[in-house]
Amino acid sequence: MWQKYSSCLPASCNKETISETNRKMIKFFLMVNKQGQTRLSRYYEHVEIHKRTMLEAEVIKNCLSRSREQCSFIEYKDFKLVYRQYAALFIVVGINETENEMAVYELIHNFVEVLDRYFSRVSELDIMFNLDRVHIILDEMVLNGCIVETNKNRILAPLFVLDKMAES
Repeated sequence: MWQKYSSCLPASCNKETISETNRKMIKFFLMVNKQGQTRLSRYYEHVEIHKRTMLEAEVIKNCLSRSREQCSFIEYKDFKLVYRQYAALFIVVGINETENEMAVYELIHNFVEVLDRYFSRVSELDIMFNLDRVHIILDEMVLNGCIVETNKNRILAPLFVLDKMAES
């Protein structure tokens, strides 16, 4: 499977230059509302369920307590948090120390643009009632903790095929 995606992986995910433990650039991807309720979570490293709950609570508390004027990058434990706020939703991505924060910041924006295109002005309700579709979009963009696709048309292509099959 590695060969299938190796041509589109960034240099930081090169199999020959990075060990297995350091290959995952993105540790987790969270979407949270202002009340602190997790609407989407995807982990790219194994984290036990009770530790996920504690981690999410701490991460949400850190991000929601910051003002809009503060930087969207936070050093947290042994990794960094990159977050963006869109209306009532926060998207928080945990990354390793060597990952480029601005690239992940733009990834978050690209993810929201793809959601907007698919749902025609995405809302929290769209995410809650179409979580499977949101996961498909995220899975098309991030594979095993590495960014593999940013082209909106290619990201949405599988969903459009599914929608066409559902209509017929």
